[in-house]
Amino acid sequence: MPKVAIIGTTTWGITLGLMLAHKGVRVRLWARTDQEATQLTSAEPNPVLPSGVTFPPELSVTSSLSEALGDSDAVILAVPSQTMRHNIKLVAPYLKKSMLVLSAAKGLELDSDKRMSQVVAEELGPRFHDSICVLSGPNLSSEVMRELPAASVVAAKDKAVAIRAQKLLTTPNFCVYTNSDVIGVELGGALKNIIALGAGMVDGLGYGDNAKAAFITRGLTEITALGVALGASPLTFSGLAGLGDLIATCASPLSRNHYVGVELTKGRRLEEITESMDGVAEGVTTTVAAWNLAQQLGLEMPITEKIYKVLYMGADPRQAIVELLGAKGKHELAGRKWRLFSLFRHRG
Repeated sequence: MPKVAIIGTTTWGITLGLMLAHKGVRVRLWARTDQEATQLTSAEPNPVLPSGVTFPPELSVTSSLSEALGDSDAVILAVPSQTMRHNIKLVAPYLKKSMLVLSAAKGLELDSDKRMSQVVAEELGPRFHDSICVLSGPNLSSEVMRELPAASVVAAKDKAVAIRAQKLLTTPNFCVYTNSDVIGVELGGALKNIIALGAGMVDGLGYGDNAKAAFITRGLTEITALGVALGASPLTFSGLAGLGDLIATCASPLSRNHYVGVELTKGRRLEEITESMDGVAEGVTTTVAAWNLAQQLGLEMPITEKIYKVLYMGADPRQAIVELLGAKGKHELAGRKWRLFSLFRHRG
């Protein structure tokens, strides 16, 4: 069995560690401090784990990077997107060229507006570019942790790398598909968080399932438009990393981004909401990066624009959602500088 290092004691990082350990893979989870490592392995109830769930013998926790990565065959980066660059810099000296490098983060980096695989590639250099892959899909960690059935997608430029990651991650309850569209898989996982913020607002305002279905569908079209402009395949967004993840994140009360949207409609300040949360709602920062990309490309992204104004310009979420749902209709696939109409229209 391979040996895997997981960087990040996020809920998703711990979930992946448990999933692999139950499969028999030897997993070493890296914690930032000795204190954090001790807390995670303590006999006391762990607030991160559901009742009755404990670390199996195959899963250990260490605060030493050399111990975590020493003889590992793969490293999984399960850290918030805004700390990815810092963490990959720490990890880089311990990596061997034969190691699989997998990003499990779903966000875009502020300032650079880059995807996580781009950040990782920049810091590791060309020697590791073929070993980088990404994981995304409709994967609510609490359900995966309880071993409920789920599916995901792993994408890499090199098909052999994607297959290697697929074999590593697949379990009886976690079906992993492969894809070569790294851009699309990453953007689907990152951008759906913006739409989930809005879906939470729709639910918080009590507008019903018809309105939410319309909002989610228009959101998917907007995600696809930006993805295609950045080089992704439009078909990727109809798959697990696109539509699948969008449904799970927009519909489930387990979603952090959906929660933030709901709380905003109650009049709470964004800072108050995020500071009270245990985990990170990636859509809050991804909205900024996506809006920057839209501006650079001259793309029409009305949902992203409205969410940005609610988050950072004090716009009323009620008014923003009313304006989005009541916008003047036009062709579904037409938008400023969108390429979707020409891609999908019937060619007679």
